[in-house]
Amino acid sequence: MKPGGSSGRLHALRFESQRFRLLTIVVGCFLISLTFLLSSRPDATVFSTLSPRESLEDARMPAMKMLHRSSSGGLTRDFHVDILPQQGERHAHMQQSVDQTAEKTEWVKDTVIIQEVAGERSEEAEEAAERVAADSGDEAAPAVADEDNAVKTTAAVEETTARPDQPLEEKNQQQLPVKLQDAGEPARTPEQTVTSHSVDRRPLCDFSDFRTDICDFSGDVRMAANTSEFVVVVDPAAAAVSHKVRPYPRKGDATCMGRVTEITVRATGDAAGAPRCTRAHDVPAVAFSIGGYTGNIFHDFSDVIVPLYNTVQRYRGGVQLVMVNVASWWLVKYDKLLRELSRHAPIDLAKAGAAGEVHCFPSAVVSLRAHRELIIERERSLDGLATPDFTRFLRRALSLPRDAPTRLGDGTGRRPRLLVISRGRTRLLLNLDAVVRAAEEVGFEVVVNESDVGNSIEQVGKLINSCDALLGVHGAGLTNMMFLPPGATMVQVVPWGGLQWIARMDYGEPAAAMGLNYIQYEIAVAESSLKDKYPAGDEIFTNPTGLHKRGFAFMKQTLMDGQDITIDVTRFRPVLQQALDNLATK
Repeated sequence: MKPGGSSGRLHALRFESQRFRLLTIVVGCFLISLTFLLSSRPDATVFSTLSPRESLEDARMPAMKMLHRSSSGGLTRDFHVDILPQQGERHAHMQQSVDQTAEKTEWVKDTVIIQEVAGERSEEAEEAAERVAADSGDEAAPAVADEDNAVKTTAAVEETTARPDQPLEEKNQQQLPVKLQDAGEPARTPEQTVTSHSVDRRPLCDFSDFRTDICDFSGDVRMAANTSEFVVVVDPAAAAVSHKVRPYPRKGDATCMGRVTEITVRATGDAAGAPRCTRAHDVPAVAFSIGGYTGNIFHDFSDVIVPLYNTVQRYRGGVQLVMVNVASWWLVKYDKLLRELSRHAPIDLAKAGAAGEVHCFPSAVVSLRAHRELIIERERSLDGLATPDFTRFLRRALSLPRDAPTRLGDGTGRRPRLLVISRGRTRLLLNLDAVVRAAEEVGFEVVVNESDVGNSIEQVGKLINSCDALLGVHGAGLTNMMFLPPGATMVQVVPWGGLQWIARMDYGEPAAAMGLNYIQYEIAVAESSLKDKYPAGDEIFTNPTGLHKRGFAFMKQTLMDGQDITIDVTRFRPVLQQALDNLATK
């Protein structure tokens, strides 16, 4: 063997060893890179040994969502809840959104992080976390309660593709944008209609208010008029729900609500089984009743027109009114106001039902947002509206010219005008002439008018708006105070019988909310005709409020409609003087 041959083999072995080490390094780097790639992109599939479905499911990670809630104290903390997607939904492109004004939402993958005020977790948060852990990934995000425990969290689910077996009608309703119909824009035909396929995940209806039950929902909304129902098509995985609502804000009054047609509101995942559209609208629907106690001007406004304004003003006329229990005379009387609230002719649900119509909308509200009698509370209004906004709307809609009363000492020499409402059947003012003379002696120009249900609202509005003060016995006619210019005075004469509270609730508080000066004159026993019907020691004089427990029907029959009034002019004169002094130049 040659010495050079041994050294050559040794050299070759060293070379092969170096190549092996280099190969090892390359393979190691590849494996490290692959590991990093898979860990950073769990949905990436590199090898095709598994089926596409299996590889995607193996790579799928839990969904993550962050809800951030600011705290006035600046102290917050987090907790995490995993949501596992349902088996059948892993190929669908899902998107959820949380609509909160005071809360910031950030999407991070697929686990919910709820940041709440520091301290012990609230029971609501614990329950929300448990629900999220148990529910599938397409369910609504847990509600985050604010200081008033009001649920503000909503979520939406969108589908981007139609299923192969999806009906043509449903395929046409994919998530193309929905816009409010512009003035003068013709409504699209059912075949052209494209509604939002986003599903509002809030509860369909809210039953918590003491005056009204209200349903508010959006998505693929179909109104089947012949069955008096609104159907909203939701995600097939969502639970079907159904509610019955009487859309009138007197829900504690069985007599009243018995005159109101019941509407069914339901959610279904069966788009093919839902009613098929015969007419489509690009604007939201607002459904309400003009049954109940309407026909009395107080109830016309307190139960319908004021809450209707509060509900639909946000749409700036781009809203479809749907009415139940329609009376044609009512529509004629309030036509001018209805035209200001909606530029579309209202739908009579009964007539649409008789024609077999199914109207479709991008969203709907069933019933009206009512607060107190004749009052819109700014803190409760979704749009920050208040009662003065409504009275400004009235003056604009009816072209009422005055937004301030006549002032004493303004240099014009005009006498302020006092309107006295004369009742024709009950709670009569028996010495009306003496009251008129006293008012004229104080310094008013006096006008007497008997409010009647048949009067044109424009004519009544112009008459009231021309006055600087209004005087009347407790009753619906005092509702006309809303046409007075702000700063005017309203005087309410309260009959005997412990009725101060109802007088203040129905007219005193609304008058103040309208920016009027309010004076409440409570008559004495000597001024009531009850003194001629009952002996002096009767409970009606000694403990009238004790009679209230017999119910409102008894109160109305005995204490309201059962008495007339003869005002003690001497006792009443300071009230008239105060009403005039309220008009002094400020």
